[in-house]
Amino acid sequence: MTIDLALEYIPRRMEELGFGNRYTLRFRHLVLQATEELILDAQNQFFILVDQPSGITVDSSSGVFDLSSSSVNEMQYEHQGLINIKNMTEKITHIRFIQVIIKHKKTK
Repeated sequence: MTIDLALEYIPRRMEELGFGNRYTLRFRHLVLQATEELILDAQNQFFILVDQPSGITVDSSSGVFDLSSSSVNEMQYEHQGLINIKNMTEKITHIRFIQVIIKHKKTK
């Protein structure tokens, strides 16, 4: 997914989920060292993958993104919950997301 498509998709998706415009966006550019594994806790958040990096596996409750896998029949660009990101290569690899942080309604 491209950044432009993600920025068009996010407002519609948040409206669909009932959040309207109650969210904040952050651009996240992660740099993973060779064979590094990173776990992100994205409860009440969404991470939209805006790259198609080879050698990277992104696994969450939403699904999997792994261009090297022959057993995955659908790649997911939207991730939430615990997100496990693995660099499967022997070199430094970059991966970019747009993080969507839900703003909760203020109570009186």
